[in-house]
Amino acid sequence: MKREDFINAKRIVIKLGTNVLRNDEGYVSLPRIYTFIEDIANLVHSGKEVIIVTSGAVGLGKKRLNLDDTSGTAVKQACAAIGQGKLMSIYENGFDTYGLIAAQILLTEDDFSVRERYLSLRTTLNKVIELGAIPVINQNDTVTTLDILPRCPEDDMQVCFVDNDKLSALVASELDADLLIILSDIDGLYNDNPKNNPNAVLLKSVEEVNDDVMSMACGASEGGRGGMETKLKAARLVTRFGGKVLIANGKQPYVIKRIFEGEDLGTMFSPQKGNLPDKKRWIGYATNIIGKIIVNDGAKQALIEQEKSLLPIGVVGVKNSFKKGDVISILDENNNEFARGIVNYDSESCKKLIGRHSDNIIDILGFKNYDAIITRDNITIL
Repeated sequence: MKREDFINAKRIVIKLGTNVLRNDEGYVSLPRIYTFIEDIANLVHSGKEVIIVTSGAVGLGKKRLNLDDTSGTAVKQACAAIGQGKLMSIYENGFDTYGLIAAQILLTEDDFSVRERYLSLRTTLNKVIELGAIPVINQNDTVTTLDILPRCPEDDMQVCFVDNDKLSALVASELDADLLIILSDIDGLYNDNPKNNPNAVLLKSVEEVNDDVMSMACGASEGGRGGMETKLKAARLVTRFGGKVLIANGKQPYVIKRIFEGEDLGTMFSPQKGNLPDKKRWIGYATNIIGKIIVNDGAKQALIEQEKSLLPIGVVGVKNSFKKGDVISILDENNNEFARGIVNYDSESCKKLIGRHSDNIIDILGFKNYDAIITRDNITIL
């Protein structure tokens, strides 16, 4: 993997974490953020397309209100409402200096999970870029609760994103970005936690985000919601659709400029050979999941190794309530999720079809949509 392949990227998503936007006292670091703006403006003027995913609204609101504690959903939402305006004004004024327009886009998980909104969002983002503006994207913390709570209200619900690391990966996937740059307060991925092990080694490149790589992740940094684990999950998503990822230290002076000058900064993650089509990316990574189907080993093997459809005879259990057309999780008998798919029958119908042959569907239900519970074109192996 060559550094030139990264810096030659045309469409780039840059994620700016909370801790790189603040100084040691917790206030916004204007010198640093204006350096980011200057570097990004130079990239845009050179012909590159840049999308920003930014954190910082809750933290800025907290400081503006002189609060020591932001416990409670309502307080966080109020801080986000106050801080977002301040955050956006910095980007607007900064880019205006370089003759560029910043476009604010606030998103919730439903903007990805609902297919029609997902497609509409992609059209809007592409038009903003086509018009020469710079999308500045953040979670809409003021109106949503799932992304700022430690866990979602439904114990069995899996939300498509709960932090800006995953959000930046979803944006990169949706827009077919060539490169995602995640700027944090750490130099990149180490083979051990550098805070605890002074001999930890910084990895310059990673070919695949497998289980061994994921095991190197440590917890969330102070003030942020993510951590190396969420960054590695973002890298795994983006590299799977053929994009590249770079995790670097955003507190290094002129880090964006230096990256595109070819300096050996951060950890590079290589794109994988198999490029998932857009619909399968959406099924696998951009939807909220409540419903689950448990399958036997034979069905699991058929789905993974032979790319078959999921037939009723392979189903051994159904969890939670879902409707026809929902994206649901597919689990093995050890309760491990290995795939997701768009289901052809609702949960009550699926329960009646457990272990039955497709030929018996109409006799059991009185109607028949498909032979399969989920057809192979609507299945994404994770």
